[in-house]
Amino acid sequence: MKGTLKQLERAIDKATTYDEWYEASQEHDRLSGADRWKEVDRSPYYDYELIRNRLWQIRQARERNDVNKLVFHLHEGLHGNLGNISNPRLYQHSRVGTKRLIENYLSEVSTALNYLCDSNFKEFGLKEKLDFFETTGQAFGQSCLMLSGGAALGLFHIGVARCLWKQNLLPSVISGSSAGSIIASVVGTHNDEELKVKLEPENIYLEAFKVLGWKGLVRGTPVLDGDHLEACLEENISDMTFEEAYRHTGREINITVSPYDRNQRARLLNWRTSPNVLIRKASLASCAIPSIYPPVSLWAKNIDGERVPYIPGRKFVDGSIVDDLPIRRLARLYGVNHSIVSQTNPHIVPFLSRNENTDSSLSTLGDWALRNVSMNLRYGLQLVQHQVASNDLGLIIDKAKSMVTQKYIGDINMIPPRQPLNALRILNNPTLQDVQTYIRKGEQATWPKLDMVANTTCISRTFRDCRARLDRIEERMLDRVNMTSIANQ
Repeated sequence: MKGTLKQLERAIDKATTYDEWYEASQEHDRLSGADRWKEVDRSPYYDYELIRNRLWQIRQARERNDVNKLVFHLHEGLHGNLGNISNPRLYQHSRVGTKRLIENYLSEVSTALNYLCDSNFKEFGLKEKLDFFETTGQAFGQSCLMLSGGAALGLFHIGVARCLWKQNLLPSVISGSSAGSIIASVVGTHNDEELKVKLEPENIYLEAFKVLGWKGLVRGTPVLDGDHLEACLEENISDMTFEEAYRHTGREINITVSPYDRNQRARLLNWRTSPNVLIRKASLASCAIPSIYPPVSLWAKNIDGERVPYIPGRKFVDGSIVDDLPIRRLARLYGVNHSIVSQTNPHIVPFLSRNENTDSSLSTLGDWALRNVSMNLRYGLQLVQHQVASNDLGLIIDKAKSMVTQKYIGDINMIPPRQPLNALRILNNPTLQDVQTYIRKGEQATWPKLDMVANTTCISRTFRDCRARLDRIEERMLDRVNMTSIANQ
C-alpha cells in the first residue's frame, strides 16, 4: 500500500495536465482513507450540526414546493462562511474535495436558488425574484482574484488565471498591481473567445525590459526604458477604456496606481471610479517602479472620444508599493468578502507557506520573520524620514513604509515554489520556454486549490448566473411593453 501511494504521489507531482493530476489524486484519496474521512460529518473544524440542519431545512422546503419558507431560509441563513465551512483545514485531509456534507449543502443551496429563479410561482413573480436575488446576493457577497506585483515573475499569474478560466472559476472582479496589472488587463480586454488564443504562451509578447543604464540609480534617472515597456503593453492589451473593456468582457478589472507625490493615497482605477481612463496607460503607471521606470501620466477619452490627459500635472507609479492587494476597496465597491490571491512579489514569497494550514512550523517561522522584519524596517524608515522630509528621498521612504505595512495574502493563495535564483531574473526578458515554465507552475499551484475555490465561490456564482437570467427576462418584457406602446400610438 505504501509503495502504491508513493507512486501516486510521484504521478501527482509530475502531472502535466489537470486531468492527470485529478485522476492520480482521486486514487490517492481512495487508497489513503481520505474518502472515508469525507463521508463522516463530524469534525472539530466546522459546525457540522448547523450545516446538517440547514441542509435539511432547505431541501425539505424545496421538495414540498414551499416557496415562502424556502425564500425565508435562504434570505435569513445564507452566509459566506456559515459554520466555518470555508476553513482551509477542511481541505488538508484529502487531495481533492472535502466533507460530503459541505459539498451536499452547497449543491442543495445552488439547486434551490436555480429552482426559485427558473420556476413560475403566483406568489413569487419576477419583481419579487429580482428583489430577492439582488438583496440576498449583495448580502452574501462575492469573491475576487488579486494579482500581485513581481516583475517577470508575474508570468506565474497567467497560469493561475488560465487555470481558473478553463474551469469556469475565474471571478468577474479582478485586481492587478504592477506586473499583475498587465495580466489583469489582458484578461479584462479579451472576451472568452479571444482568450482561447491570447493565453497561449506563443501569443504573449514579453519584451518588456530595455536597460538604459544602471548609473541612473545614482543620477536619479530611469534605469529602464518606459517607451519599450509601453510598446510591450500595446502588443498584449487591447486599446480600451475601463468601461469599454467591461462592456466587452463582463469582467471588472481594477488597477492600483500610486501617486508620485507624498501624502497622497493610492488610486484604484476601474470602470466605476474612472470609466474613461485608458487601461494601457493605467497598467504602464502601475508598473512604473520608482527609479527603475519613469512616472507615468494617465490618459482618458473625453465625451467626444478624444484622448486627453487625466488629472493633468499629476503622475503615477507602481501600484504594489502602496496597495498590492486592495481588498478593502474591492469590498466597498463590489461587496467582495472573499479573496483568491496569486502572490509573486520576490520580497514576500520566501516567507509564505505553500500550505493554507498556517499552523505549520515553517509558516509560523516565516510569519514571525515577516512581521518582525517589517516592524523594524518601518521604525527605521520613520527615523530616516524625519531627516529627509524636504528631500525627494522622502518620497521613496514614504512609499517603502507602505510596502512593509500592508497585507500580502488572501483567503486562498497561489504561491510559486521557492527558487532563490528567481530574484535575479525579475528584470530579464523571458524566453518562450521561460513563459511556458512560469505558466505551468501557475497552473500546478492552482490545481490543489480548485476544489476549495469551487466550493467557496459556488453560491456567489449561482447568484450571479441567476441574476443574469432574470435580467434577460426583464429586458425582453420591457422590449415587448415598448413595442406594444409604439404600436398603440
